[in-house]
Amino acid sequence: MIIDTAVFQKKLEEEKVLLLGELASVGRINPDDPKDWEVMAEDLNVTQADSNERADEITDFEDRSSIEFTLEERLNAVDNALTRIKENRYGICEVCQHPIDAERLAADTAAHTCRAHMG
Repeated sequence: MIIDTAVFQKKLEEEKVLLLGELASVGRINPDDPKDWEVMAEDLNVTQADSNERADEITDFEDRSSIEFTLEERLNAVDNALTRIKENRYGICEVCQHPIDAERLAADTAAHTCRAHMG
């Protein structure tokens, strides 16, 4: 099976742009570690907030943390897939070294294992 990596590379690069935009809406790159993102609390511009406003602020921060974690995890998967393309390892299961079927790659362009080793 021959995989047209150019098609998958284009899809992965487009997804990366979207992920970076979404991450920027909830966080920022950690100045101490450029490979890490950190959540930024939404600026509510509240000087003397009551307890309900503070509770809402904490809930919002927790929601943003969850979103940031999911987006960063996917960004890492996309970056890893792009690296595998550059190293001519894309489409090969990292566990058994057999080809990943095109259907699986179409469903998840960042897949790094075959169906037998999904998990």
